[in-house]
Amino acid sequence: AAAAVKVTHDSLLNVCMDAKHHKTEPGPEGQLYGQCVLWKDNACCTANTSMEAHQDQSYLYNFNWDHCGIMPEKCKRHFIQDTCLYECSPNLGPWIDQADTSWRKERIRDVPLCQEDCEQWWEDCQDAVTCKVNWHKGWNWTTGTNQCPKGAMCQKFKFVFPTAAALCEQIWSGSYRYTSHHRGSSRCIQMWFDPAQGNPNVAVAQYYA
Repeated sequence: AAAAVKVTHDSLLNVCMDAKHHKTEPGPEGQLYGQCVLWKDNACCTANTSMEAHQDQSYLYNFNWDHCGIMPEKCKRHFIQDTCLYECSPNLGPWIDQADTSWRKERIRDVPLCQEDCEQWWEDCQDAVTCKVNWHKGWNWTTGTNQCPKGAMCQKFKFVFPTAAALCEQIWSGSYRYTSHHRGSSRCIQMWFDPAQGNPNVAVAQYYA
């Protein structure tokens, strides 16, 4: 039984999910771009994916951040970081779940985000504008990129997501969970970290695995 437990435990560590742009196995990527560079020593994303993560309406998902007008840069950097974490991190294994969509077999669910990362995301985005709570579904895609569905009103984030927890937990249909754990506690995933200090999310994945 111990051996079986070990296999399961190890299979949750240092893995890439089976999704649209992920590599099959993590490994070094010398040329990761911009905010994704944190993962260059061990990444599930390619250099090309990391470059696209910084584009508005990139070919990754044809998703337009500016669907209700221009998203402020200080807000957009959190969405870029969220994309980098999702595409590049090999430390999300404990939260990989089956996905029932045509474009990916797996997704993440309930990843425990550090309180500071979530609060800062909300803080920097509260005056950005959107028309939807859940950005995974319900868009009008007739033009090939996401547009607000008919009758949806553009409002500031602080009205659509009244709290940091609402933003982190609702925007990607439960991919993240708001926690009261702090950065450096080894109990929550950091979207942001200093790669010179090593990747703190390795220990977090080990703890939850």
